[in-house]
Amino acid sequence: MQGLRRCSDDLLHLDLSPPPASPSSTSLSIDVAESAETRIRRLISEHPVIIFSRTSCCMCHVMKKLLATIGVNPTVIELDDEEIDALATYSTSTTATTTTPAVFIGGASVGGLESLVALHLSGHLVPKLVEVGALWDGF
Repeated sequence: MQGLRRCSDDLLHLDLSPPPASPSSTSLSIDVAESAETRIRRLISEHPVIIFSRTSCCMCHVMKKLLATIGVNPTVIELDDEEIDALATYSTSTTATTTTPAVFIGGASVGGLESLVALHLSGHLVPKLVEVGALWDGF
C-alpha cells in the first residue's frame, strides 16, 4: 500500500516505498525517484520530533507515551526492512543509532529509548523540545 494508513488512534503507517509505475498513480508529495534514505532525511527535516519504528514495537510505544506525558505528539513512521537499512545508513552517518525505534528531535538523532529516557531524567529533554518548537513553554 502506498501513502498513509491509520493503524490505531495514535499511529499512522507511512509507506515510504516508491509508488507503482502507473499512469493512474496520484501520489501526494512522494517523488518516485526519491530513495528511502532521501525520504527519511526529508521527513527528519520536516518534523520537530519524529520516531522511526517497526510495527508493534513496544519500545516505540514507551517513547510515544513518554513524549505524550510531557505534552508532545511526535510523528511516528513505521518502516519496513529496506527502510530500516536506509535509516541505519543515515543514523550512522550522523551519529546515533542503527536500530529502531530511533527518535530525532530538531533534526538531530537522539538515539533509542534508553537515550531518550536518559535525556529526560537529566532534565534536558523538555528544554530541547521547547527549543525546537515541539513543546510550548507557557510558564
